Amino acid sequence: MNIFGMNIALAIAWAALTGEITLPSLIVGFALGSAALYLTRPLFPGSDRYFKRTFRWVRLVVTFLWELIVSSVQVVIDVLTPQHLARPGIVSVPLDVKGEMEVLFLTNYISLTPGTLCLDVTEDCNTLYIHAMFADDPDEIRRHIKEGVERRVKEAME
Repeated sequence: MNIFGMNIALAIAWAALTGEITLPSLIVGFALGSAALYLTRPLFPGSDRYFKRTFRWVRLVVTFLWELIVSSVQVVIDVLTPQHLARPGIVSVPLDVKGEMEVLFLTNYISLTPGTLCLDVTEDCNTLYIHAMFADDPDEIRRHIKEGVERRVKEAME
């Protein structure tokens, strides 16, 4: 049984019942549908995987938005202050993600965050080269990507 499809159907039903088929109404319907499906999950075998995966995606998106805000502020401060704190550099990061979609998602996540840019991925997808605006500590950048971004992308894509 497709839990996601049921959730979409519940969101549309909610929007139809309220008489407002708008994006906010669909989002509220999706959230209410998720809550209803979560409460009735014993009736749907395999639904736990759906909810775990949904939670991981929400956590990934929230983490991205947080990093987007923090890195944007860091870049703005560096641009507006007379003393530049940026120490740009290129950092190589060994990758654990193997699928093309995982690598694509990881590289886009990193490139969309201000102050970082993915330059290249080796053909075997084992190493990622990143240009970082604040590359004072390359080991810290590697650790942040490995333990934070890459781990969350792997969890969401499982």
